[in-house]
Formats: sequence, C-alpha cells, structure tokens
Amino acid sequence: MNAKEIKIAQFDPNGAGLKESNVYGLPFTAEESDIVLIPVPWEVTVSYGSGAALGPAHIFDASFQVDLHHEDFPELWKRGIAMIDIPTDLGEKSEMLRQKAEVIIAMFEEGIDVNNDPKAKMLHAEINAACEEMNQWVEDTCTYWLNQGKQVGLVGGDHSTPLGYLRAQGKRHDEYGILHIDAHMDLRIAYEGFTYSHASIMYNALSIPQLKSLVSVGIRDFCEQEANVVKESDDRIAIYSSNQLRRRLFEGENWKQICNEIVSRLPQKVHISFDIDGLDPTLCPNTGTPVPGGLWFEEATYLISQIRKSGRELIGFDLVEVAPGDDDWNGNVGARMLFYLCGSLSMKS
Repeated sequence: MNAKEIKIAQFDPNGAGLKESNVYGLPFTAEESDIVLIPVPWEVTVSYGSGAALGPAHIFDASFQVDLHHEDFPELWKRGIAMIDIPTDLGEKSEMLRQKAEVIIAMFEEGIDVNNDPKAKMLHAEINAACEEMNQWVEDTCTYWLNQGKQVGLVGGDHSTPLGYLRAQGKRHDEYGILHIDAHMDLRIAYEGFTYSHASIMYNALSIPQLKSLVSVGIRDFCEQEANVVKESDDRIAIYSSNQLRRRLFEGENWKQICNEIVSRLPQKVHISFDIDGLDPTLCPNTGTPVPGGLWFEEATYLISQIRKSGRELIGFDLVEVAPGDDDWNGNVGARMLFYLCGSLSMKS
C-alpha cells in the first residue's frame, strides 16, 4: 500500500478530527489528496463589512465539526481533501492595502473628485497593481495544482479573489461557463476606481474569451450600470434574480423545473463561483454585504447537484465572502457548503 492507502486504512471517519490534521480533520497532504483547496486571505476593496480575509481560517477551524458521511458523497473523505497553507504574507498585505483603500472610499463618500486628486491617483495605482499581483499568484498556484492532476477549489477572501483561477480555466479549456450564486451581479466597472474590486469580478471575468456564458442566480441588489452590461451582453449573461425565482415558485413552478432551466443555459464545462451572500442572510449574517432574500442551503445544493445530473462537467469552484462574527455560525455554514462543493467536484456525471 502507498502512504495514502495506509492512511485510509488507519483513519477513523467516525472519530473526532485531530487538531494537527488538515481540513475536515483529514490526515492527507495536498500531494496525497484528489482535491486541493487554495486559501486566499484577501479583501482589499470591500466596500461595506470586513472580515472576508479571515474566511479561509474560519472555515478551516469550523470544518472539524463536519461529519464525513454525507448522504450524497458517503466516501468523499477517501478521495482526500487538503487545504494548502494559508499565505500569511498575502493576508498581511491585504490588511495594509485595505487601510489605504479606506482612504479612497472615504474620499468618495465625502464627494471629493478622486479622479483628479493626486493622493487618490497614487493609492489607486498602488492598490490596482497589488491586486494584479494577487491575481497572478492565484493563477500560478491553481495552475500548479491542476498540472499535478488535482481538482482545485478556491476559498476566499472577498469575491475579487478567483479571477486568477478563472483565467487559468480559460487557458485549460476551449470554453466554459460560470454558475454564479450571489446577491449581487458583480458587474460594476472598476467600482470606486478599483480595477479588481470585489464588485467587478464578473465584469472582469467577461474579458476571458473562453468564458461562453455567465449564469447568475439569487441576485437581488444591482445598479443601472450592471443592468446595462447584461442588456448589452447578447445573451452571454443570464440573470435569475431572487425576486424572479420566488415569484415563479409562488405561482406554481417547482424548483426542479427552474434548476433544469438554469443549468440548460450553461455549456458542457462549468465553474461554480459561490458568494456566500447568495444564501439567505440568516445563514451568513456576517458576510460583507448581506441582502434580504436569497437561496436556502438545500436549494443551492440541489441546483449544484443538477449540473452533474445533466451530464455536464464541474471543472472547479470558488467559495468566497465567508466572514467570522461573534460565533462560528458563518464558518459552520461555509464549511458545509465547501464540503458539498468538494463532493460535487469529485463526482462524475
């Protein structure tokens, strides 16, 4: 037996996770695991609540409370799931730059013309350059593990963090689509002057030529500029707002029918970009920009399950905007959604 097989034989999936273990209390290294999680502790441009940079550590700690025998994926743990070390230097840089971004945000709020303010211009340039460096680190790190034959999930951080992974997907696949679960469209153009704002992630993703379609679900907060981006997309973007989804359910359609329609808008290969605020805020009250409405946990997991059942291929995912509060609730929900995403990634159609 190799090292992984020995660990599987010796591991008790019914026992308590040991603190020196990896995510979910599992004994596997990244090299031994089929699924590798990339933590990105970054939240430089968040415009409301903070804390998302602590999301990877928060989820990691909460993951030890997740039982491993999931009814949809009873032997998922044997595949191996491992989170690589959280890059503390990235987190420290995020905190330093976040303070500089707050200066610009305050100037916006005070009505100062930041486009013609020398200090704001300097800070914008510094932050945009640092965000591009972060994007490159994400792309390089995801590409490395994909080249090792691993399935990769990204754990943010704010929603700006997966752009590098989405670029890596474009370099590996001739075409793919994104199932985007979120309260927000994230189609703002350089929001508050930040090219790589968390509110601009999907607008930036549209610059990837291999991205064939963007299907956004649970949306309930957006501006006119974003609505215009959708109108001008030539059906490349499909929006399923929370209001629209509830109305259809109230008027007699069932969730399976709606999910099948959503999935039909996606091409064969699918990346899931899951902002935790796509869920009802009772499930994620400490996320940066909570909005009333949204999906319930099982509605989201059922939608994800329909990707595999449709015969499509899940090629990766990111889970972002999980932020700690006064208790472990957000981390608990985030860890369980992460486990479901890992299970879905591991399954063949």
